[in-house]
Amino acid sequence: MKHATPGWAKSLPVRLMLACTLIGMLLWFAYGSLLLSNKEMASAQGNTVQSINLAFTQPLPTSQELNPALVALGTRLFHDTKLSADDTISCASCHNLGTGGVDNRSRSVGIKGGVGGVNAPTVFNSGLNFVQFWDGRAGSLEDQIDGPVTHPLEMGSVWTQVVAKLKSDSYYKVAFAQLFKDGVSVPNIKTSIATFERSLVTPDSRFDQFLKGNVNALNEKEKNGYALFQSYGCSSCHQGVNLGGNMFEKMGLMGDYFADRGNITDADKGRFNITHSLDNMHEFRVPTLRNVALTAPYFHDGSAQTLEDAIRVMVKYQLGRPMPTKDLNDIAAFLRTLTGQYQGKSL
Repeated sequence: MKHATPGWAKSLPVRLMLACTLIGMLLWFAYGSLLLSNKEMASAQGNTVQSINLAFTQPLPTSQELNPALVALGTRLFHDTKLSADDTISCASCHNLGTGGVDNRSRSVGIKGGVGGVNAPTVFNSGLNFVQFWDGRAGSLEDQIDGPVTHPLEMGSVWTQVVAKLKSDSYYKVAFAQLFKDGVSVPNIKTSIATFERSLVTPDSRFDQFLKGNVNALNEKEKNGYALFQSYGCSSCHQGVNLGGNMFEKMGLMGDYFADRGNITDADKGRFNITHSLDNMHEFRVPTLRNVALTAPYFHDGSAQTLEDAIRVMVKYQLGRPMPTKDLNDIAAFLRTLTGQYQGKSL
């Protein structure tokens, strides 16, 4: 015996409404499961973490698909002084892998004692930045390499000279021939160095372990520091997998940083030097906070000597609000959990 189909079930609009209702219920259950997961994590981590939004950032990747031979060639080039005019300066001179990927100077020193205009940013995790340099003038790591090689105060070289040096080196002749049909060339040099730089990812910080669910990776002071980092608004600029490096921002949103500091230079104009638009005056790429405990001094001008000094400047000129010393120290404690590992060893 066949049962008659109810009239309401034959209506297309009604059937669509029922389908949407069912989908909505399924999404609600899924969202409820996610909330439950976060509540369980919050319960395990204590009351502080209930104010933490875990969606602001993600752990750094633990592996990458890069050609090992290309990385090895790039490593050698990165550390080779042949890239400079007088064979005294390498990329590693200003971006020392043993000191957080920087040289810990306010301004880097190049050939013949030349002093650069800005503080050297870390090379670690630089492949995750959306642009390169403080003013964002290079769109890729490959494009960035032109800057230091040809800058008169840095390496002071020209590409024809660099290529000639590398072609006369037996190691490079063989290595480039094995990887590139046309051997030693400017594009191939750039590709090699950039590939090595992309390998400089530093995963497995204690903060990464926390993000992956290890509730004991951070202590209560550090957890509270991360909660404060969000509630004060630091995470509005320092978010994403690199905790920065993915946007531009003005230095001095809530106060005239440059007037107070004095001695204004062309480098202080930031992105204005590239776009010539007043909208971009004093605008810089937001730096990554990964391994920030190792990369003092801070800011494009290297003016903040300690992590605590840097936080004070940010609170005054970017947030425009007071911050008790305890809160500042808790945020600094959190930032020190961002030190990761390179080649399986802590930086």
